[in-house]
Amino acid sequence: MQNIGNNVQYKIYMNMIQPGPDRLPIQVEEWEKKACEKLEDGPYYYIAGSAGSGQTEQNNRAAFNRWSIVPRMLRNVDKRDLSVELFGTTSPFPVLLAPVGVQSIIHEHGEIASAKACAELGVPFIASTVSTVPMEKIAEAVGDAPRWFQLYWGRDKDVTASFLKRAEASGYSAIVVTLDTAMMAWREHDLKNAYLPFLIGEGVGNYFTDPAFRSKLDAPPEADPTAAIMHWTTIFGNTGLTWEDIDFLKEHTKLPIILKGILHPDDAKLALEKGVDGIIVSNHGGRQVDGAIAALDVLSAICGAVDGKVPVFMDSGIRRGSDIMKALALGANAVLIGRPAMYGLAVSGQSGVKEVLQNMLADFDLTMGLAGQASVKSLHPGILEKVQ
Repeated sequence: MQNIGNNVQYKIYMNMIQPGPDRLPIQVEEWEKKACEKLEDGPYYYIAGSAGSGQTEQNNRAAFNRWSIVPRMLRNVDKRDLSVELFGTTSPFPVLLAPVGVQSIIHEHGEIASAKACAELGVPFIASTVSTVPMEKIAEAVGDAPRWFQLYWGRDKDVTASFLKRAEASGYSAIVVTLDTAMMAWREHDLKNAYLPFLIGEGVGNYFTDPAFRSKLDAPPEADPTAAIMHWTTIFGNTGLTWEDIDFLKEHTKLPIILKGILHPDDAKLALEKGVDGIIVSNHGGRQVDGAIAALDVLSAICGAVDGKVPVFMDSGIRRGSDIMKALALGANAVLIGRPAMYGLAVSGQSGVKEVLQNMLADFDLTMGLAGQASVKSLHPGILEKVQ
């Protein structure tokens, strides 16, 4: 979708001239406000909340503000190329939808709505292990649209192997292994609201339909959901994993393996030694370690350690097109969008997710062009200035 920025903004202007009752927000802050108004406290804060005091989420935003874009003039940006190559496939934009679990608590159509919105734009959808809708149904809903599967690596090896097999059979083209959630963090809002959706049967769709998981139960989940949920609590997460366990994943899938949650250059080097295919620099949007370093602050160092051997992705704190541009200039091959899209889902389902992503892409396209950059491939650290 060439020059998406011009096309989207003129469409918005025209809609403003003749506004209708279904007019959607523009600013991400307005999306969040409307999502807060629409959702009950439990679901809202499960998405919007952070670990502890929320310091890491604040660090993420502050990190972007420490960099300024230095525009260049008369560079011919009449046609702008936002496409990127990801594992041998051309993607129209350097953006993916981050894996977000239990989307059924946000909207009745949950993951299906988000996946269809991504399919409309050509943005890869990353399905979470803790989706309420099983991975096969998500795949069926979007046909040939690009999709990856995110793995929460639990204690039951049989279930892990089964998930990998199912993802491969369902047409997912990469495995995103989240490393930073071996156990859940101290999340004060969730504790205050006594809200953990898995305990009420949300977000366990992949488990309840999995043959390996079901084989460990005395009765099927349909007959005794409480017992199934209690069994889930014993296998979710795995604090005993080490780098040597990467071999297990490689034995059970031929798909590219991408490690999510890397925040230290030495861990990036260890990942390369284990033969992984990609890295996502992420602090889980501030939801796991309170007071952790901002993902953007370590992006350059990790890209330097990787030295172009595998793609490097980044998430945590991206809210606008300028954020996307800064992350790419500092070395990321692409970025993941999380919370903003979920606010769109809460407000307007599939159309809300599409609107949020489309607006962010339009903003990115215009920002890139106005800065004198005609291609994602031309972005580099020299177009930024560190704010003292």
